[in-house]
Amino acid sequence: MIPDLRLEACNDAPVRPDGDYVLYWMIAARRAHWNYGLQRAAERAREFCKPLVVLEPLNCDYRWASDRLHRFIVEGMESNARSFRNRPVAYYPYVEPKPGAGKGLLEALARRSCVIVTDDFPCFMLPKLVAAAAGKVGVRLEQVDSNGLLPLRATERVFPTAFSFRRYLAKHLNPHLEQPPAPDPLNNLRVPRLRLLPADILRRWPAARFPVDLSRLPLDHAVKPAPARGGSEESRRTLDRFLRRLPDYADQRNQPEREATSGLSPYLHFGHISVHEIRARAANRSGAKEFLDQLITWRELGFNLSSKRPDYDRFESLPLWARRTLEEHARDARPVVYTLEKFETGATHDPLWNAAQMQLVREGRLHNYLRMLWGKKILQWSASPREALEIMIELNNKYALDGRDPNSYSGIFWVLGRYERAWGPERPIFGKIRYMTSENTARKVRVKGYIARYAPS
Repeated sequence: MIPDLRLEACNDAPVRPDGDYVLYWMIAARRAHWNYGLQRAAERAREFCKPLVVLEPLNCDYRWASDRLHRFIVEGMESNARSFRNRPVAYYPYVEPKPGAGKGLLEALARRSCVIVTDDFPCFMLPKLVAAAAGKVGVRLEQVDSNGLLPLRATERVFPTAFSFRRYLAKHLNPHLEQPPAPDPLNNLRVPRLRLLPADILRRWPAARFPVDLSRLPLDHAVKPAPARGGSEESRRTLDRFLRRLPDYADQRNQPEREATSGLSPYLHFGHISVHEIRARAANRSGAKEFLDQLITWRELGFNLSSKRPDYDRFESLPLWARRTLEEHARDARPVVYTLEKFETGATHDPLWNAAQMQLVREGRLHNYLRMLWGKKILQWSASPREALEIMIELNNKYALDGRDPNSYSGIFWVLGRYERAWGPERPIFGKIRYMTSENTARKVRVKGYIARYAPS
C-alpha cells in the first residue's frame, strides 16, 4: 500500500468496479520502477481483477516545446516500451502530431475505466492539466505524489530557508523513509491482460511508433537535441557513472572544468528515475553526505514552495525584504543593459558569462556553480529586476533539460533573494541581495579551460 499522504482524490466521481480496465495516466513519473503512481494503479487493478492500461501521452503545444525536450521525453517513452514489454500491462504511448489532435483521448479511455490514477506534480502546466481533466472524466481520478522523499502534504508550512527545512527533515523525514515505493510495482501482479485497446480509440489516436520523426511535428526545431539522452536505462547509466566519482563530489562539485556533478537533474525532472532509487544506491558511500543534502534538502525545498504557492514563478513570491530592496534599486543606473537576444546568443562583454550561456544553449545544462553567476549578471545587466526574472525563466526553460521544474525555479529565485538573508554592504542595483562577479568566480574556481571550451562560435 502506498502512504495515504501521497494519495489525493481529484474529483467526486464514482469508482466503477465493472469497468474494462484500470487506467494509469503517466504524465510526470515517467518510469516503470520505484513509482508510487504505478504502484497505486497496480493495486487498483489487483483490487478489481481488471487489466492495467498505462497511457503515456506527449502533447506538442506546451510552452517551449522543442526538438530538445521532445526527443528526451520520447526516448523515455521508448525506454518504457522496453520495460513494459512482456509485463502484465497494456502500454499506450501517444505522441500528438498537431496541436489539439490529442483532445478527447483521456475522456474516451475514461469511459471504459474503473478508475484513473495519475501523477501529482506541482509545477509548470501539470496542475492545471489534472484539474481540468478531473472535471471532464466521469470516473474517479486519483493523483499520486512520487516527487520526493518527503510527501508534499506532510506539512503545510512553507520553509523560508534551507536551514529551517534541513532542521525539519532531521526531525520528521525518517518515518517516511520507511515507506518507499516498490522497486518493481508490477511484481506478482496477476490480472487479466488487455491484448488490444478499443479499435475506435486506436483509429483516432494511433499509438506512437518508434523512432518518432520529430521533423514532422510542430516544434521549435532551432533548439536542437542535447547530447544527453533520455530514459530510465540512460538515467541508471548516468547514476552508475556518478557513483564511481562520488568520493570526489564534495571537493570538486564547484569546479566547472571537472565532471563532478551527478547529471541526474533532467532524469529527475522528467521522472525517468526516482529520488528513492538514487538515495538507496548512494547512501552510506563516501561523499554521499554532501550529495544527499543537494538531492534532498535543496531539491525538495523547491517542491515544498511550489506545492503550497501557485505564484511560485512570480516576482511577488519573493520574501518581503528581497522585493523591497530590489524595488528600491530598480531605477539604479546599470553599467550596461542587454536585450534578450544578446543574452541568448552569448553576446555580452563577459567571456565567462558567455561561455556559461553557450553551455546551456548547446548542451541543455549549466554548471551548478556558474548558474548562480549566470543569474546574478542577468540581474545586473537587465533594465529591471522583473525583466531579469523574465529573461532567466525564458532562457532556462527554453534550453535547460531540467527547466520548468520546482528545483530550477529555486535556482532562479535564489538569485533574487529566495531562501537567502539580507547581505551587506548595500550596493547599487542589488541592494541587499547577494552580489557575485566573474572576477571573484575566476579566483575561486578554474575557468580558463571552460571559457575556451564553450566560447561562442
